Amino acid sequence: MTRQSKMATHPHVTAAMAPAAPTASADATSVMRSADMPRDGATTSLRVVRLARPGDLPALLKLAALAGPGMTSFKPDQAALEARLARVAATVQGHAPTGEQGYLFVMEDVQSGEIAGVCGLEAAVGLEQPFYTYRKDTIVHASRELNVWSRMLTLSLSNDLTGYSELCSLLLDPSWRGSGNGALLSKARFLFMAQFPERFGPHVCAELRGYFDDEGQSPFWQSLGQHFFKIDFDQADYLTSIGKKSFVAELMPKYPIYVDFLSPQAQAAIGVTHRDTLPARRLLEQEGMRSGAHVDIFDSGPVLEARVEDLRAARDSRYLSVNIASHPGEEGGEAPAATNAEPYLVARLALDGFRATLVTGRPERRAFTLSPLAAQALGVKQGDRIQVLPLKPPRAEAI
Repeated sequence: MTRQSKMATHPHVTAAMAPAAPTASADATSVMRSADMPRDGATTSLRVVRLARPGDLPALLKLAALAGPGMTSFKPDQAALEARLARVAATVQGHAPTGEQGYLFVMEDVQSGEIAGVCGLEAAVGLEQPFYTYRKDTIVHASRELNVWSRMLTLSLSNDLTGYSELCSLLLDPSWRGSGNGALLSKARFLFMAQFPERFGPHVCAELRGYFDDEGQSPFWQSLGQHFFKIDFDQADYLTSIGKKSFVAELMPKYPIYVDFLSPQAQAAIGVTHRDTLPARRLLEQEGMRSGAHVDIFDSGPVLEARVEDLRAARDSRYLSVNIASHPGEEGGEAPAATNAEPYLVARLALDGFRATLVTGRPERRAFTLSPLAAQALGVKQGDRIQVLPLKPPRAEAI
């Protein structure tokens, strides 16, 4: 059970469930505003997303302390984080079996070296440890004699997503929100998947954090899970985060659950995204992910899904040559600013040396111009090939 953020409307959603401003402990990221976009120049320090390494451990522990309840895959546990960093190294080196392969990325400020955020990718879930969700089904009951029929929603314990790749562990330090940082952190993973599709399954999913009330309680858990587990939400959440998942199959009901038997508050919460994670959901939807038939078994947050080959980064990425030129007023000479420049995600073509950043520019027919600062941040030189993708798809604001 891994989770990064959790929206689906429901006729019973109350005013208390309405979206609100993100809190300091949210694991979502804020949507980039065009006014916040940094110019790719010397006056603005860039952020890069790269694979995490052992030396990042102290910064990762600090970040993990900001994660609220419901984020099972990134806890402030030193031993667990050390093991995860070792797993990343084994994955890159080709020593990890498929079921244990995973990637952890950090967003680093180039100038200060500060780690501002983290995000993860699992190559294939459910192969080493079961990956449980509830599948939403519909059952129809009918009586010819009474001329009565009813359609009822049920939830069935499922392993349907076994073998899916998974987006997880998205967390941005609240002090780094704005300037496109959240969008860069979330979307860099899609560039990585587009570069190395052979390292992932044909499908990808993302479990999003579900609805919690103003007291920090999950109505879905209170109406269902707590009656079977006899432990509190945080304890169950923690056990799954450290790989102890056998209790789920041992204690959860084996038969479909009729949603009408749950409390009205629990019914209303099914598939609803936590208000703090709505921005993160929108970023994922911009890349082609959509809510499917599955929800989280603890807080009923939605699970977004997509075919990897249908992701925007897989379809629309361009691979261009680097042209290095300075912007006006930047040390190293002047170059005319690109007309109609737009924000672009750009990434170095490398596995262990993967690096992605966010710049403004406009692709030429076979090249993309980077400032010396951006080229240095990515570790590329004149003429190298890079991956280029517009930050947002057309009409992204309507998503």
